[in-house]
Amino acid sequence: MGSFQVKDRFADGAQYIDGRLRTGTSGRSHTVVNPATGEEVLSYELASAADVDEAVAAARRAFPAWSAATPAERSDALHQLAAVLAAQAGDLAYAESLQCGKPIKLATEFDVPGTIDNTAFFAGAARHLQGQAAAEYSGDHTSYVRREAIGVVGSIAPWNYPLQMAAWKILPAVAAGNTIVLKPAELTPLTSLMFAQAATEAGIPDGVINIVTGAGRDAGEHLVGHPDVAMTSFTGSTAVGKRVAEIATATVKRLHLELGGKAPFLVFDDADPEAAAHGAVAASLINTGQDCTAATRAYVQRPLYEAFTARVAELMEGVRLGDPLDPATDLGPLVSHAQRDRVAGFVERARGYATVATGGGVPGGALADGAYYRPTLITGAPQDSEIVQSEVFGPVLVVLPFDTDDEGIALANDTPYGLAASAWSRDVYRTGRATRELRAGCVWINDHIPIISEMPHGGYGASGFGKDMSSYSFEEYTQVKHVMYDNTAVAAKDWHRTIFGDR
Repeated sequence: MGSFQVKDRFADGAQYIDGRLRTGTSGRSHTVVNPATGEEVLSYELASAADVDEAVAAARRAFPAWSAATPAERSDALHQLAAVLAAQAGDLAYAESLQCGKPIKLATEFDVPGTIDNTAFFAGAARHLQGQAAAEYSGDHTSYVRREAIGVVGSIAPWNYPLQMAAWKILPAVAAGNTIVLKPAELTPLTSLMFAQAATEAGIPDGVINIVTGAGRDAGEHLVGHPDVAMTSFTGSTAVGKRVAEIATATVKRLHLELGGKAPFLVFDDADPEAAAHGAVAASLINTGQDCTAATRAYVQRPLYEAFTARVAELMEGVRLGDPLDPATDLGPLVSHAQRDRVAGFVERARGYATVATGGGVPGGALADGAYYRPTLITGAPQDSEIVQSEVFGPVLVVLPFDTDDEGIALANDTPYGLAASAWSRDVYRTGRATRELRAGCVWINDHIPIISEMPHGGYGASGFGKDMSSYSFEEYTQVKHVMYDNTAVAAKDWHRTIFGDR
């Protein structure tokens, strides 16, 4: 595990513009706090609109050369970036854990290697842009498709997976020849800045990747509305996503939104009960439940309902809360005390109409100063209740029974969200139906949470639109141009006569 003095590393500021760290000019500071202890990690000056302007200008200057680089040249640079990130894996995991409260074993075994793998994937994908085969579709012309870079991308990333979300935004954009200005969350900027520094070390030109760390209403909205930004990609809540869409559409930008989720976990009566219980605990508690694909609503067919609920409660009670930097810790704090209090508010309101079967409280003792919340299982909640319908974003799982397969699928689909879902059964026909009828951008069968670089991630409905990861992401970050050549060398073509003259 790496360790370094954060204040020394970012002494020059928490903005990364045109290949160097610099101080924000908003006149307002922000403090990164370790949510496990409440202690200050870094105090820095927030970005102003002027800083955003400078970052966009740097990206615009870098665009002509970077977009003109060959796919092989961009690929080589990204392969080198993967190597630099791998060499810095310990420091990246340490910084991610420090700013998020993420258990070090999750940062070390999931966030960091996932980011390195993403980088290696896009290094290869940069050389494999897809398009329809060139052919004489009209008979008299040869047509082919070009994929061209869009320009400067202005992206906004959330605080729950700062390193991975930075990679998801940056990698497909730059692999396709765009340049980017990324605004990470003010709470968690460290690993986004480290990613950009690693890109410079890998030889990616100055200005291709820029980071502005500022408030959403100042830096974020200015970035989205900037006239020189050709595309906006946003990951965050559905409410903020609507605001981003309003600003982006006013300037007719390409828009990609990955928003909230309320993932169902559908357990049929022939499922392996032990596998389902273990899966539910892991999928609901990953990243302390601060994951838009986390299992939040378990629908369990009635013959398994009581045993499933009891087993999940038992497993949750054995989860180890503790210091995120301790490799034995299972569950760290939420990202902030404000987020902890928000989660606690959902649970306390739910006590008025449901049963808290386990958890539902703040631990004391050595953890009292941190933003910790116990793993929580809730039963007896009505389908239309807040705890079932709204995104809690904490270590909270609601379990509800169902009787028929039709009912289970209908309940699973009964929220505005559609990011992810899972179904648990030994019956191939049941699972096949679930994959067809569950309204979600990702459906897992007999598992819940794993993601891979080769496959797309994105949702339906209130969960937004567009895809991260995979070669499908190039559909977000490239312009498709149809080029058509005349092959006849005939001056007066037959079709001209439909406009003027006679045959």
